[in-house]
Amino acid sequence: MLKSGQRVLVAGGPGVVEAVESVGAIVTGRTDDNSSHEAQENSDTNIDAVIVGFHRTFNFESMRRASAAVRAGATLIGTNDDATYPTSTGVIPGGGSILAAIATASGVAPIIAGKPFAPMGDLVRRALNISDLSSCWMVGDRYSTDGAFAKTIGAKFALASSGVVDRVGANKLQSEHKFELVVEDLIDLVKQLGIAI
Repeated sequence: MLKSGQRVLVAGGPGVVEAVESVGAIVTGRTDDNSSHEAQENSDTNIDAVIVGFHRTFNFESMRRASAAVRAGATLIGTNDDATYPTSTGVIPGGGSILAAIATASGVAPIIAGKPFAPMGDLVRRALNISDLSSCWMVGDRYSTDGAFAKTIGAKFALASSGVVDRVGANKLQSEHKFELVVEDLIDLVKQLGIAI
């Protein structure tokens, strides 16, 4: 979604920076940079895109910088719109929550690069060099993004109950949405598919 030479303000972690730089775009700053406000405001002018992803350093100043760049004309792109993020200690706010704050503050609807949206589906098809993904499996712990992505790309879907939803919730979602499998985790998927490991 970016072109070489575009100037990008990153509201995300190191993975977002790496992805931006890998296409030749220029990271002009990060919203969690602690340098002076004057230096930040000078570097935040003429931004082509603001890329938002999950990061634990998001704060009011991050939102101010990102939304100001978007109001000045930068394209707002989110890596995903997941409201929450599962951790070993429970569910926490996700990248979608950060993106929602910036979108609200800027008054601009974001473009979502990640699942379940078409840009990610196009990337998967290009990376695999396969146009028909009907024999492939998408495995994820969130029906709203992972299951929807399986539909976007035309793949089979297995909902893992080891992340966002428990087994009871996963079975209820399967009953409602009629996808192929509910699994505990990737090992359970392999077992259910009868693949030797």
